[in-house]
Amino acid sequence: IKCKAAVAWEAGKPLSIEEVEVAPPKAHEVRIKVVATAVCHTDAYTLSGADPEGCFPVILGHEGAGIVESVGEGVTKVKKGDTVIPLYIPQCGECKFCKNPKTNLCQKIRITQGKGVMPDGTSRFTCKGKQIYHFMGTSTFSEYTVVADISVAKIDAAAPLDKVCLLGCGISTGYGAAVNTAKVEPGSTCAVFGLGGVGLAVIMGCKIAGASRIIGIDINKDKYAKAKEFGATECISPQDSKKPIQEVLVEMTDGGVDYSFECIGNVGVMRAALEACHKGWGVSVIVGVAAAGQEISTRPFQLVTGRTWKGTAFGGWKSVDNVPKLVTEYMSKKIKVDEFVTHTLPFDKINEAFELMHSGK
Repeated sequence: IKCKAAVAWEAGKPLSIEEVEVAPPKAHEVRIKVVATAVCHTDAYTLSGADPEGCFPVILGHEGAGIVESVGEGVTKVKKGDTVIPLYIPQCGECKFCKNPKTNLCQKIRITQGKGVMPDGTSRFTCKGKQIYHFMGTSTFSEYTVVADISVAKIDAAAPLDKVCLLGCGISTGYGAAVNTAKVEPGSTCAVFGLGGVGLAVIMGCKIAGASRIIGIDINKDKYAKAKEFGATECISPQDSKKPIQEVLVEMTDGGVDYSFECIGNVGVMRAALEACHKGWGVSVIVGVAAAGQEISTRPFQLVTGRTWKGTAFGGWKSVDNVPKLVTEYMSKKIKVDEFVTHTLPFDKINEAFELMHSGK
């Protein structure tokens, strides 16, 4: 199939809308007509050149939704015409990670996915005679993409694809961080650092879990109104006090919060989020992805005195099983999705979408 795709030819340059050729799916692969895709900071991070796994030229994108166009030999879970969301964390059901209820980190195709190729070591994309790499096993910045059959979730055909594409990463990640990883309890006090899409999803999760106090933290005060719509009870800026933000939070909450979430990817903020937790039982979850080579630090006494530091990937959801359920929760109005969408642009304006994201809009 010949179609349009946004190709990243090299790091640090805008995406280029090109005609690409998308090969048919091989055994245990699925070719998808991508109807909608969102942009995420992870795409921007790889595009910046800072990602050690980044390969170029590449078709980025990992928050998409579409329709199965064709399937390769041996594919049984989906068929032509099915409505699907591609998954950057697959679920093979066979590896020791999939068999363990404590994790969602399927490793079946991790090595080839990290190298930007399909499980057989080759790419399905060509442009101007050159091989183009895949990204995160999804490459949703293309009108057609090919994914492994373990990297696709079949969803309700009635779901609006320009909304549920967000369940491919950001919303699911933040919501799951609260309900799966932290297991926020009714009546608890939570602090959420970073009020972008993921932070708002964490707030939504904390609210659904019954938290009584949810403090949003961001230096961009334009984000406070939206955070309150999602359930934040108050919002503060670290720049409004001479004291470190963790001290401010400890004072505000009589000793610290029960749960904190870092949704930025800043190692200094990760430390503050841990140290804002209450002695004896506070839990801090790292959701944001820090740049390569960065390290976290705190005094060991913080942990000795009963705080827990955790991390989460894709909100702990086992993807094939849970993404369809998240779509159902959205369709039954249990979780918000529409409210996360600020701008809807045609595909050829994708670089403008990145500019809007970088400007915090």
